[in-house]
Amino acid sequence: MYREELVLFCYADIAAQVRGKGFPWKDLESRMIKGIGWTPTNIAISAFGPIANSPFGSFGDLILMPDPESKTRVDFGDDSSIEHFYLCDVLNTDCTPWDCCPRTFLKRALEALEKETGLHVLAALEQEFVYSGAEANAASAYNLGSIRRQGEFAGAFLHALRMAGVDCDSYLPEFGVRQYEVTYRPADAVRAADCALIVREIARATAHRLGHKASFAPMVAADGIGNGVHVHMSLWDKEGRPVSYDAGAPYGLSAISGQFIAGILRHMPALCAVTAPSLVSYLRLTPHRWSAAYNNLGYRDREAGVRIAPVFETPGANAAEQYNFEYRAADASANPYLALAVLIHAGLDGIRQRLPAPQATEFDPTTRTPKELQERGLVRLPQSLGEALDALEADPVVRNCFPPSLYDVYSRYKRWELEFIGKLPPEEQCHRYVESY
Repeated sequence: MYREELVLFCYADIAAQVRGKGFPWKDLESRMIKGIGWTPTNIAISAFGPIANSPFGSFGDLILMPDPESKTRVDFGDDSSIEHFYLCDVLNTDCTPWDCCPRTFLKRALEALEKETGLHVLAALEQEFVYSGAEANAASAYNLGSIRRQGEFAGAFLHALRMAGVDCDSYLPEFGVRQYEVTYRPADAVRAADCALIVREIARATAHRLGHKASFAPMVAADGIGNGVHVHMSLWDKEGRPVSYDAGAPYGLSAISGQFIAGILRHMPALCAVTAPSLVSYLRLTPHRWSAAYNNLGYRDREAGVRIAPVFETPGANAAEQYNFEYRAADASANPYLALAVLIHAGLDGIRQRLPAPQATEFDPTTRTPKELQERGLVRLPQSLGEALDALEADPVVRNCFPPSLYDVYSRYKRWELEFIGKLPPEEQCHRYVESY
């Protein structure tokens, strides 16, 4: 069947849904210069259908302007339509940045960090998902047979990622039934957020062509295993040298990265409203689920709020270039640009305040008394989306890093989501997120 190739200009909205407009491939050259029209209220279209409480109403016009480096074009070789899209910055009609553009928000966070410290961030997001086409098996974790039981998916997915320009690092069966994890190599923070979205869309596109679904929902079932997004970050100077590592410091944590992590931990309850922003996120952020429940630093501890990742001392390996830390209270209901932006702002606040490097916990926080936790500066993370939104509202550093208009639309959307989905029982909540993510 002959068909016209369709190109889409897209962005990720408050709900981390990739939305945009398409046009014929023949117009690509001109569209790369002039972009395509967009509407402010579109940022508040919910993941569940209705438009949330938008401050924009029916007013206003915007431009989706593509980043050429984000080009994603995948031919699956099966006579299905080619996946061809670009990720965009959102501009006002005079081509100035729109204050509510999530991608611009991240760019400005990075500019602030570089201006004040001379540093930039490399990041990578590990992402877990459930593939409906895999054969169910209770003993699936890391099992070679689990790759076989998903049929053609893995090979088609990884090939598609390569065609999309994503440098895949690993792919594995995770602990949950039909659950898999995909990682990619570190890149500058904007590119890392782009890749997070591309990975999700290509996983869904691959599954669709095989007659199945891939869902990155935080929880598939109320009593099940959650899908997380683990945000790996490291700091680098203007000369491209890694600065997170100090071989002589505890845990290898340099002074500057210690301050950066301390800022994240101080503001972590508020950060959760952006990094784990669904109702069902808080079914996952509970103790002993290998996620995160406290604002603690862990040394190779997969239940810590922030984990110092291992360094592999194989021959010829460079420890400083490997060294990174992992923020674990995140999932794919979060817009990756917003999530990385608030983490960078929180880390920058730690540098500004010259906060002391946190001491890594070597114990289970649930075994300590409230007094002992207080002495260590440890708090339980929010246990609901409502608590997280209240923490965000009460934290001036995180709240005020947003442009006022972006904070307004974000808060409105999430309060609407809290009311709209909060009426449902937990299992139905999970079902709605599975369908949307």
